[in-house]
Amino acid sequence: MVKLNKIYTRTGDAGTTGLVDGSRVSKAGSLIAAIGEVDEANSALGVALSLMPEDEWRAGMAIVQNELFDLGADLATPWPGGEHDLRVTPAQTGRLEALIDRATAALDPLTSFILPGGTPAAAAMHVARATIRRAERAIVAAAGDHALNPEALIYINRLSDLTFVVARCLNQSAGGDVLWVPGASR
Repeated sequence: MVKLNKIYTRTGDAGTTGLVDGSRVSKAGSLIAAIGEVDEANSALGVALSLMPEDEWRAGMAIVQNELFDLGADLATPWPGGEHDLRVTPAQTGRLEALIDRATAALDPLTSFILPGGTPAAAAMHVARATIRRAERAIVAAAGDHALNPEALIYINRLSDLTFVVARCLNQSAGGDVLWVPGASR
């Protein structure tokens, strides 16, 4: 269990931050940018969760919020590290895939691109999806500079798919997706 006795430590005042193994890296580096993007994605998901009804999707996404902290810890732990390091696992990605499959089975097939809107909960889920995609791009960039757990990238990719289908499920229960109409304002 993590125990924080003091919120400020002054160790980052010179522009560096510590990784799990005690090494220090620049706060401006690609790895810390990726960890920050994951944190922002988790915050966006928290907003979406606060707007969602108590249902199976909310319960599943609440688990994801915890797993996003696991992902941040994974990124902050140099790869390959030790056998007891906290890492995103194929089982976690598999759970996302099972949720995606269940959600997709409950949805009508797409016949158009959809606009990121609809109910407040669905719109917030779309914001979370876009934020997760940005985190994915940051993780790809960090992987160019640092050795990372390959499962971390797979997990974040599946998560953006999950948020897309959950947003669709939330809209379906309120009348359907907001469809894109190409050239509608011409």
